[in-house]
Amino acid sequence: MDIIDFANIPCTTGALEYMKESSVGSADVCTDMAYESVRSAAKGCVLEALQNGTLKYRRYNEPAANKELLAYPVARIIVSSIKNTYLTKRYALAVAKLAYEHIMSFRADGLRELAADFGITATVDARTMSATIHFTDYIHHAHVLHEPKWKLSSRTVKGGMLTISKSDFARLMEEVVRKKVEFGLPHDVPQEIKEALKQYINEVQEAANIRANKQGFSKEGFSEVSPGCFPPCISSAIADVQANVNLSHSMRFAMTTFLLNIGMKPEKITEIFRASPDFKEQDTNYQINHIAGASGTAYTCPTCATMTTNGNCPGKTQCKKIKHPLIFYRRKLWIQNKKQAKKVVS
Repeated sequence: MDIIDFANIPCTTGALEYMKESSVGSADVCTDMAYESVRSAAKGCVLEALQNGTLKYRRYNEPAANKELLAYPVARIIVSSIKNTYLTKRYALAVAKLAYEHIMSFRADGLRELAADFGITATVDARTMSATIHFTDYIHHAHVLHEPKWKLSSRTVKGGMLTISKSDFARLMEEVVRKKVEFGLPHDVPQEIKEALKQYINEVQEAANIRANKQGFSKEGFSEVSPGCFPPCISSAIADVQANVNLSHSMRFAMTTFLLNIGMKPEKITEIFRASPDFKEQDTNYQINHIAGASGTAYTCPTCATMTTNGNCPGKTQCKKIKHPLIFYRRKLWIQNKKQAKKVVS
């Protein structure tokens, strides 16, 4: 892969090594007047991701590609400085969608090289451009994709290997990119860097605030429940949905049961899922009502242990020794109500 590829897929090992070997340091890009256009490009990417959920695919020449690649770490710094979950996921998804567009232009050698960069051994047919990979790699990256064709049972597996079309392979690579971009965000940003990028951070923060006011995920939107008391796993899942990221089946079930268990109406849960890329209203209504007990059995939200086993726990730093998402919610709600009662008394 070359600089053009790195600009469009900036989370590859090759792109990171290219930047490390560059004579330009990240501090220089954030502070030096000579790189003002790079900082503006970084801000523009974050704003475009926030507003559109994707980045326009551009066929860069080498100088333009170098500028875009330099803008990538600056964009990550801007996103990290704002510490907004929705913005983080929206940005990662937009970079991933851009990568998909570029991957679709690859020939067989490029697809093999990219897969290897991501730790996947792939055999690519130069004539059909179909890719053959191990079923474990397929499951690892396809489990969040919910169309019937992505189920392993819909594929033919021989000797542990399965073959998929170029577009499906590119879609799997898109998912890898999304996770790699999102990994580590937000990271700690030195105060002097924040000061140097203050005008860019403030502009993106303002745009994020405006968009947040237009989103359905607000205290008013939940009415009878308190989203400020949600455990991190549920808040993260809702942020994913609103950022147009697909949830795994187990996370959908956990989120739905949690919201039903705390008293949210099924139709309001449907509205939350409406932002999902694969949203189908009739199917969603059926699934939510089934979980709510329409078939005779009402389900309870999984325990923290089950959430961890299913890969749905983002980390227990905020939960401490709490063993169930509902216990987290009820305790936070109790503390919130107690504080409000004290204010009323005072």
